[in-house]
Amino acid sequence: MPESPPYEAGGQGKGPALGFEKTATRLWKHLSPDERRAAATHFWEQPDAESAATAFAAIVKARRLRPQVARALPVEERARALSTILEPGETLAASLLVALHLSERRPLLAAFLDAIGLRHEDGVLADEGEEAQAPVGEEPAAKAWDTLLEGFPEAQVRTYLNTLWLQDPDRWQVLGTLAEARLA
Repeated sequence: MPESPPYEAGGQGKGPALGFEKTATRLWKHLSPDERRAAATHFWEQPDAESAATAFAAIVKARRLRPQVARALPVEERARALSTILEPGETLAASLLVALHLSERRPLLAAFLDAIGLRHEDGVLADEGEEAQAPVGEEPAAKAWDTLLEGFPEAQVRTYLNTLWLQDPDRWQVLGTLAEARLA
């Protein structure tokens, strides 16, 4: 999959001057068309009922289709349609970003969690009770960030860390702090 420069949206300029995007929708807009297509394709593999309903509603609105026509679309066409919607709503954009990372980018997730020292199962955090919810320290987070940059494209690393921060800004607050320092 071709990589776009970090946070370049369709050749229309760079993302924020400092730090991460503040919403999943803004981060979604900064993905390349290929990345959005991959995310949408993986999203349709096992969407939860609420997210699927939201996605169908977005497709109906964007394509001006009747709901039953949207539901009858082949999965490939649903993915293509969904990937072209730049304003899918915050909840759906967050689901699409997670789908992107839980599919072809699992090795990146596993590498980050290994480097930071958190237990996981194939890139998904293992449930460790309250300890698993504790905020991550700056030193382990910086080390894990550097480890990712050694093995993965910068744009993918930045998108993943931004997604992680958006999912739980309290636990991953240090990533936002590091982004402001590193991405200035």
